[in-house]
Amino acid sequence: MRRRLLRRTVAGTLAVVILGVGVVLATGAGSGGGAPHHPPALAVKLRQVKPAPVRHLRGLSPAGLENIKRLLALGLPIYCGGRQGNAVAFTFDDGPGVYTHYALRKLERAHARATFFVVGRSIRAWPGWLRREGRMAALGDHTMTHQDLVAMAPVQAFDEIYRARQVIQHDSGQRVELFRPPYGAHDRIVDTIVHRLGMLDIMWSVDSADSLGANYAGIIRNVTQGLRPGAIIEMHENRGQTIRALTRLLPELRRRHLHSVSVLSLLATDPPSPAQLHRGESGCGGRARIGGRGIE
Repeated sequence: MRRRLLRRTVAGTLAVVILGVGVVLATGAGSGGGAPHHPPALAVKLRQVKPAPVRHLRGLSPAGLENIKRLLALGLPIYCGGRQGNAVAFTFDDGPGVYTHYALRKLERAHARATFFVVGRSIRAWPGWLRREGRMAALGDHTMTHQDLVAMAPVQAFDEIYRARQVIQHDSGQRVELFRPPYGAHDRIVDTIVHRLGMLDIMWSVDSADSLGANYAGIIRNVTQGLRPGAIIEMHENRGQTIRALTRLLPELRRRHLHSVSVLSLLATDPPSPAQLHRGESGCGGRARIGGRGIE
């Protein structure tokens, strides 16, 4: 974690020096000090973006929609939901792929819902699967080619995020409200892009460590240690050991009187408080993070 925080600090400093950014970028409304300044090429891109207003989202009550609107207005990364209900959010990155069919089948049999953060190039490699995922799960943007956004020029980071969102919306027929950065690597520039595109920046409170090489037993142990109301669990749908672990994890949810819902449903019914959001990762309390960045 220290290495990732140091890396973000260095990347932010270089961005200020190289791009001549005179003030800190704002991540949302109300940061004070006037309008945020952006690198010129990125500023042009952002001016062209006109996110559609959120008037309704499929399956959400009016109260739930208002919760989502408040989170969108804050524009802060989200690591977990609240702790008032009995819902958690299983999330799967990097698909679609060879194991997508098995993940969907296990979720369907357990009457569980999830969120798939999909990659643009994988969508093109596995045509037709996105709509199948979208029928029983929420879809999120995981960039076009799954590269470290912090290491990119800001305009390249914008293109990675924007192009993937366009592909997902075109192929699924659904509006995309969720984003997750590859490797969890983000900074103020990335957060600002996501906010201006009208998406929620979704991190996680529980790391299965499947991308770090955890085996079947390790994945089960890592996830169950963090199973509590409001948890957002990070897994990968392109890992056979992860799919195998679902055979144990889904029944464990029932045993603990929990159920997996989409990230949108979790945030609509049991959103984090503003205080939780401003505390970032530490706002989740008792979280089970195994490491910083994954290996893919």
